[in-house]
Amino acid sequence: MGKTYERLDDRLRAFIEAQPVFFVASAPLAGDGHVNVSPKGRAGTLAVFDEQTVAYLDFGGSHAETVAHLRENGRITLMWCAFEGPPKIVRVHGVGEPVFRDDPRFDDLVARFGDADAPGLRAVVVVRAKLISDTCGYAVPFMDYREERTLHETFMGRKTDEEFVEYTNNKPYNQESIDGLPAVPLPLPARG
Repeated sequence: MGKTYERLDDRLRAFIEAQPVFFVASAPLAGDGHVNVSPKGRAGTLAVFDEQTVAYLDFGGSHAETVAHLRENGRITLMWCAFEGPPKIVRVHGVGEPVFRDDPRFDDLVARFGDADAPGLRAVVVVRAKLISDTCGYAVPFMDYREERTLHETFMGRKTDEEFVEYTNNKPYNQESIDGLPAVPLPLPARG
């Protein structure tokens, strides 16, 4: 039976930090808008800041749906599943905010991720928990983690920051979501 929690205690934090992948869900306010679910998993790009706050590094790609939804309404859910060990699912339902490169908080937030900072970083998504819950993961299959997939890091690592800014500026679903909501503020500022 599932439980709800007031805070991310040491046990929940340890579970979250041990998972190699997590999922991010968001949606626009419009009833006919597209719900988005994105997998995240680059090592070191998720941090539990305190008992109510989780954050992750948001790297550039072909879409920015989560960013657009957060800019519109802030609603977000993060989910972690145990693919090994005891069956468990943890969710943090909350309010998220993308902190972009030109925000005065950006550098201090990025520093909290240590070596995970890498080319292609466009924002830090900070999530303040409103509801924390866990449920059984009885239907989640066992899967073995093999290794990090480095294609994104390698692809972005070949670009200068100026080339990354140009790449972002030229992707239509970075400028706005598939539902037409403003996404990444463009032109993307260079990193200081």
